[in-house]
Amino acid sequence: MSNNKLDLNWDLVVEARESAKKIVADSQVFIDSHSTVTVERTICRLLGIDDVDAFGVPLPNAIVDFVKENGNITLGIAKYIGNAMLETGLSPQEIAEKVAKKELDICKMKWHDDFDIQLEINRIAVQTVERIRKNRETRESMIAGYGGDKTGPFLYIIVATGNIYEDVVQAVAGARQGADIIAVIRTTGQSLLDYVPYGATSEGFGGTFATQENFRIMRNALDEVGKELGRYIRLCNYCSGLCMPEIAAMGALERLDVMLNDALYGILFRDINMQRTLCDQFFSRVINGFAGVIINTGEDNYLTTADAFEEAHTVLASQFINEQYALVAGLPEEQMGLGHAFEMDPKLENGFLYELAQAEMAREIFPKAPLKYMPPTKFMTGNIFKGHIQDALFNIITITTNQRLCLLGMLTEAIHTPFLADRALSIENALYIFNNLKDFGNDIEFKKGGIMNTRAEEVLEKAASLLKEIEGYGIFTTIEKGIFGGVKRPKDGGKGLAGVFEKDSTYFNPFIPLMLGGDK
Repeated sequence: MSNNKLDLNWDLVVEARESAKKIVADSQVFIDSHSTVTVERTICRLLGIDDVDAFGVPLPNAIVDFVKENGNITLGIAKYIGNAMLETGLSPQEIAEKVAKKELDICKMKWHDDFDIQLEINRIAVQTVERIRKNRETRESMIAGYGGDKTGPFLYIIVATGNIYEDVVQAVAGARQGADIIAVIRTTGQSLLDYVPYGATSEGFGGTFATQENFRIMRNALDEVGKELGRYIRLCNYCSGLCMPEIAAMGALERLDVMLNDALYGILFRDINMQRTLCDQFFSRVINGFAGVIINTGEDNYLTTADAFEEAHTVLASQFINEQYALVAGLPEEQMGLGHAFEMDPKLENGFLYELAQAEMAREIFPKAPLKYMPPTKFMTGNIFKGHIQDALFNIITITTNQRLCLLGMLTEAIHTPFLADRALSIENALYIFNNLKDFGNDIEFKKGGIMNTRAEEVLEKAASLLKEIEGYGIFTTIEKGIFGGVKRPKDGGKGLAGVFEKDSTYFNPFIPLMLGGDK
């Protein structure tokens, strides 16, 4: 829809992208030489290890913790499991169950040849990768069977009751009202749990636990209502926090379609150690890339802690960085739901023009990305009439600039969790505007030297300059200095640092070559 209405300086865009590429390449050296306990637990899950022990501890945690305490975790869990498979003839699941019951000590077995261990592990890994590939093919064939994807923005709504069965009722109602994507908000604080809860859950605060069984329940419900409606309904959840790659793996196994997955969010907004997060986000993106999952990045969060007008360039700089972290992990531009938000103070004169410039700039700089646009939240007051107008302005920009994932604003934002009727009104608002302004973006030009062109140029210049500065510091020092969202985090502080380790020279993760190198 958009091309170059903003008359952007493309040399600056190239310069900014090059800086982001160098920033990511610099930190990738650290990422490639380190792993984390959650990466190891993810390998366990992808090898088929699931369930909990007698004390309710997830078996991936039980076996990784056992090796961490009794063996040499730097060799990697795949090596221990593969060796135990050769030695015992048991499956990974059976090995984990016996380790949890203290019936098997995988740290005291004689070592087999590394080549044989990898061969044994790959036998299982290939089957899992094939299952994920088939999930991707199923999604694509279902979409094709319904006549292909809709054009224009996907209407994206959230459900968050705490009870997965109640979430299903609300999600199905939302789909019937016109929603294209259902996001199940995670329960408050789950991002700080260093394990993934097990089974279906019916209690949660501010959201619902992300578990594999909950994913399965919601996926089945959306497939059913999709058949009734004759369209594919996408399912979204959150692979962020201390279990980022584990949740990515669970989503890939259960055919989720969209995942919240930001390279820096956990560091800035959940105080998770930066070394841990950067390692975890890489493997999570390898999985999401291979599974055909669209990731949503979290730049909108910067605008909840910093001023949307003053700090707009940090959003753009972060989009450039998220793009490069995704590319390194094999995740194509078509799966990068780079985030931004409509969060200018409504009292700001010409605020709508600044918002339009920001959204159009993102669209032009990242033309293949299915951008994820977030509605006003910070300045929603509880005045539902004003709120509905703020959401309408947001919807106008959404359709004008061809934002692809449109998280619908709710007129009751700042009052309560949305009712079914609130969602219905929000969907009605968006559909009305999207229909009436369908080709508006194609039919208008922006004035050269006008407010919007000038604003975009200014934001781009600041972003390029910031990225050049970060290139000098490196990503770790940048975060320590509080350059993003005004939030400072120490390199050796935050949650989860104890779970980071340097890989032994013989370490291997069977899934990275299979997913990163394999045909999609």
